[in-house]
Amino acid sequence: MEGLLLSVHVLAGIVFVGGSAVATSLFPRYAPVLASVGVGAASGESTPAGSDERSRAVALALHRITRVYGIFGIVVPAVGIALAIAQGRMGEIWIMVSMVLTAAAGLLLALQIYPRQRDALADPDDGTRLRKLSMTAGIYNLLWAIVVVLMIVRPGAYA
Repeated sequence: MEGLLLSVHVLAGIVFVGGSAVATSLFPRYAPVLASVGVGAASGESTPAGSDERSRAVALALHRITRVYGIFGIVVPAVGIALAIAQGRMGEIWIMVSMVLTAAAGLLLALQIYPRQRDALADPDDGTRLRKLSMTAGIYNLLWAIVVVLMIVRPGAYA
């Protein structure tokens, strides 16, 4: 049973957490931004900046991936907790720290990243919000990287 739980935990982490990490990181690059009025633009009209690399359709797909993979990503901590209970490791410090960091990453995704992506799609700006969103996505990815290191190193693990 432990082998099955560990396999599901690792595979779900790779697919769902990895997928959401990539989607959150790429979203700011493809999300639409508005440029200031240029010489060739009509007076008072804003034009999409960097239209050769920006794509609303790609940004929308990344936004959906963020939402769906974020929801399915709940499998990772749920199975991880079941595995820790099955192995009798719930009291180990690396498990507790990993759970706190996982909760922080989940809250960051649900309360900051996803809503900011939605806002960027609904009301593009000059890219200021996207730079903040990019930083927030970096923090989200850093939290997951720390959790992975904890899972490998397992500081404070019982013999």
